[in-house]
Amino acid sequence: MGADHAALVQVIGDLAEDRPHPHRDYGVAAALERMGRATAGAWRGIIELLGFTGENLVKLGRILRQPRRLRLTATVAHMEQVGLDAVPLVALLSYLVGAVIAFLGSTILADFGAEIFVVELVSIAFLREFAVLLTAIVLAGRTASAFTAQIGAMKAREEIDAIRTLGLDPIDLLVLPRLLALLVMLPLLTFLAMLAGLAGGVTVGAFDLDIPPQMYLARMHESMQLRHFLVGLSKAPLFAMVIGLIGCLEGLRVQGTAQSVGERTTASVVQTISLVIVIDALAALWFMHVGW
Repeated sequence: MGADHAALVQVIGDLAEDRPHPHRDYGVAAALERMGRATAGAWRGIIELLGFTGENLVKLGRILRQPRRLRLTATVAHMEQVGLDAVPLVALLSYLVGAVIAFLGSTILADFGAEIFVVELVSIAFLREFAVLLTAIVLAGRTASAFTAQIGAMKAREEIDAIRTLGLDPIDLLVLPRLLALLVMLPLLTFLAMLAGLAGGVTVGAFDLDIPPQMYLARMHESMQLRHFLVGLSKAPLFAMVIGLIGCLEGLRVQGTAQSVGERTTASVVQTISLVIVIDALAALWFMHVGW
């Protein structure tokens, strides 16, 4: 290193040492302030999500009155991305979880000589809870992040501003096709997850519990009730709305940098999975209290 470079490095080092270090107050007042700011930010996020939901519902109603506004090509393309591409993953996970539930349930029920009741355990658990919850969590991690990254990248490149400049509505162009694709495909994927989970139970019954598939299916036909199927399927459109709205809203919140895209994508996945589980728990309690 030359003498001139050494002098420059020395000057930079002196300036770095003189720079004041960031200080964070760890007192009670500072902690309460940070808590208050976080609470206010969460409340603003909830209000923004509710407003975004209302805006999308209004524009969905406008599409029903004016079907020519529907972007059919974009909607079908997103249906393929959201639904068909996710079929192998959803089916595999549901099959394995169904097999695990049957195996664990039979292990407990064997102590009472009631292995046959594993049929009811798997069928009711998957029809009411596990199928729709697994599907929603998979799509929350797979689809909500994709929506946020796609719209966020457009926001960072100022393409959404260009869309507004051309007199087009970003909600009609970007959000509604994705939302409609989820509303159509999530119930179908939930139904597929139900079948895969029941197939996992049949497999464990045939190979581990010595329950022939004919006997397993006959008992499942006798014990299965339509209300369990309807309870599980009724939650799918609500989860689709949550995943689609949060994924698109977080994409529109991107500030224009690559770091912001990553932060919003992470926030999208965390919020959707958390909200899906909370809504599912509240729905389970409500259905239990009304006797369904």
